[in-house]
Amino acid sequence: MGWPWGSNASNKSSDSDPFRDLDPSLKDFLEKESPVKYKPAPARPPSPPEHKDTQQPSASQTQIPESPESKVPSESLYPDGRYAHLWKSYRPLSTVENELKSDQEKLLDVLDGYKERRAQIGRAAVENCVEEQMKVMECYENGDFSSRFMMCRGEKRAFERCYLMQSRFLKALGYLSSYDRPESVDEQIQMHADTLYHRMLAQERAIEEAKAAGQPVPEFRSILSSDRLPPPSTTSTGTSTNDLPQLSPATVRTLTPEAAAALRERMKPLDAYGREAEESSTMAELQAAAEASREIDKLNEERRRKAKAERAEAGEGDKGGGWFEWLVKGPGK
Repeated sequence: MGWPWGSNASNKSSDSDPFRDLDPSLKDFLEKESPVKYKPAPARPPSPPEHKDTQQPSASQTQIPESPESKVPSESLYPDGRYAHLWKSYRPLSTVENELKSDQEKLLDVLDGYKERRAQIGRAAVENCVEEQMKVMECYENGDFSSRFMMCRGEKRAFERCYLMQSRFLKALGYLSSYDRPESVDEQIQMHADTLYHRMLAQERAIEEAKAAGQPVPEFRSILSSDRLPPPSTTSTGTSTNDLPQLSPATVRTLTPEAAAALRERMKPLDAYGREAEESSTMAELQAAAEASREIDKLNEERRRKAKAERAEAGEGDKGGGWFEWLVKGPGK
């Protein structure tokens, strides 16, 4: 008796004749005793091989176009569009909290943000001057006797100047002056302020080296604008009859006479770089104050609009109630 399941997968004729592998004597016995006579089906001709090139769709046909509904916010862990139906009604927590705040709380947020800006500018300036600060600490700990006897005066002066100039550059560049921009912009401003400070130091070293070598003093463009700085031999940006530095026409038009005089007094003991940074930072501070004032005016306008809408709604309700009462009671009652 043969093996009923053939091991050759290519032999497909065994599917059409199940008695083929039986013993001949057993096969004769089944043919004689079985009431139903089995007739094997004719063998099917082999089918031609399928051409996969004509059946497979192209990549452009199988690509599913991206629908705008599959877009998800940046908070999702699956930017490919999964669970987009769950993100349709998503609202950031800051937006929800801002809508739940009262008008007084929104006003306090603007004022607190304006006050906090100065502290943030100071912290950013200290971060940019961390090398100078480390030199002061190193001087106190491991400095020589003369440096520690003088209380590390040179290192402290370098750190104080770095802090003041970095603060002026940050203010002039508009650090934290807007309430609706991402934090990455302020980080770029902080890095750019540090770049401007080190560029200023490089220009000062070049001027000192030229003086020591007896060469002509090089001229540099302004760090914050395209104007040229005055010669370093002059300690002012231009003097008036009162020996005070002159201001740019835009600054004079913006400031009041009292504020302009106070600014000139602050700029008088500074060098050309310090005067330029002080004037630019003062104008930037005015712009930041104007931005805060616009935010406050916007909140006040929104509050007045809400109050007006509430009064109008209350007036329409009273008017409707009066007409209903007149219809019920009748005129003259």
